[in-house]
Amino acid sequence: AFGIPLIQNTDPTQVSAQYLILSPTRELCLQIADDLNSFAKFKGSIKIAAVFGGSSMDLQIKAIKNGAQIISATPGRLLDLIKRRKIDLSGIRTVVLDEADEMLNMGFREDLEAILEQTPRGKNMLLFSATMPREVHAIASRFMKNPLEITIGKPNAGAENVAHQCYFVQAKDRYQALRRIVDFHPDIYGIVFCRTRQETKEVADKLLQDGYNADALHGDLSQPQRDTVMNKFRVKHLTLLVATDVAARGLDVDNLTHIINYNLPDDPQIYTHRSGRTGRAGRTGTSIVIANMKEKSRLRQIEKLVNKTFTKQTIPGGREICERQMFHQIDRMEKVDVDHAQIESFLPQIYQKLEWLDREELIKKFVSLEFNRFLDYYRNSSDLQEPSLKSEKPAKRSTRLTGYTRFFINIGRKDRLNPTTLIGMVNEFTGIRNIPVGEIDIHDTFSFFEIEGYYLDVLVQSFSNKKLGKQKIFLEPAEPRGKKNYRSRGRKQLRRKSFRSE
Repeated sequence: AFGIPLIQNTDPTQVSAQYLILSPTRELCLQIADDLNSFAKFKGSIKIAAVFGGSSMDLQIKAIKNGAQIISATPGRLLDLIKRRKIDLSGIRTVVLDEADEMLNMGFREDLEAILEQTPRGKNMLLFSATMPREVHAIASRFMKNPLEITIGKPNAGAENVAHQCYFVQAKDRYQALRRIVDFHPDIYGIVFCRTRQETKEVADKLLQDGYNADALHGDLSQPQRDTVMNKFRVKHLTLLVATDVAARGLDVDNLTHIINYNLPDDPQIYTHRSGRTGRAGRTGTSIVIANMKEKSRLRQIEKLVNKTFTKQTIPGGREICERQMFHQIDRMEKVDVDHAQIESFLPQIYQKLEWLDREELIKKFVSLEFNRFLDYYRNSSDLQEPSLKSEKPAKRSTRLTGYTRFFINIGRKDRLNPTTLIGMVNEFTGIRNIPVGEIDIHDTFSFFEIEGYYLDVLVQSFSNKKLGKQKIFLEPAEPRGKKNYRSRGRKQLRRKSFRSE
């Protein structure tokens, strides 16, 4: 909207700043600079400088002094350069505020006002904003003369070819619901939006531990780290990007299949921004919300805002997911291109190796290569549907989680064991953070706890030959509550029954 006109009107003979573009994030600042460089490739010696935090200030000052006519900047770093008297804005003809609402949401109002005060009064000014809250109007009223407001498309309208879906779950099952949604869509390529940096890190870590091609994008990453993550996502080396709204600004990908709202945003308009990232360029897309029943009123607000209705979906069960994954593998096998010239020389050995298998057994084994992990994980999967608001109440301690394995461990209160210590031991010994832990029942000299069944083998192996202080630890899968009486068994008897290396 503004890049090509700026390039066309830039005077390459004037070696000082003529145009200033302000944007909220490093990613968007760099993207604008890269696009302008592409536009200016055949326009003579037009120089563009990108000015942003988290990178060398000396190199940016050098680029400005070398005669950059266009400055793409974030407010914080630019104001720092102004205070150091390293940049002169007196010759600026036009100022562009890109994503003005987001800059104000990020607390840049005072910075913006201080920067704009340093620019000539007679300048032109362009302000781009997805929404027009009062703060944006205030900036426009103060620094623009008789501004003309242009609205493209219907305000707050969502893309027509985006399906809006909602899954209701209890808060404790939110991550498991996310896993099932992802597993049910084998070709997913999307962004999972979280509220906070910490939540972004935690969700991304869990996905990585569970074998997904995922990574996190948040404000704690250095610029090289952010660039690496975004580039991997753009070329589809990552299929899931877990991000905050601020960190995802400037990330422009047209072929996303899904947007997943891990939590509902506080501002309904943010949902519109998120969902608008899919369904672009004539493609269809899906925007998914993982919510609980208490958030129904907020969902209705969003429905009114985007003039769309959420389709309530049932969280896929284990059998549905396994079936979907199985046929996905079969479809891939059908469509794979065979390089006959390359494989021909290996075929005699392959035939000899597999000749003992009949056709049916061979098919089963090939399908099972990648399919087995889904079968193992979902074999005893529980129903995650949230039937009503009542299910939001804390479950009684006697309730056992389906799909979890109950373990006996020969330490208890007398060994100073408590739930926090136990969970810390699980994380430390397995080397896996945030393994889902269910019910914990601590007695004087022994305890029971539940772990998601998927981790049974790794847990038993990890606890082998471990100690808590001087006490040797012995661990074994236990019968479900009520099936066995462990109270009558002494520690010596329990040790003989436990999993340990001889």
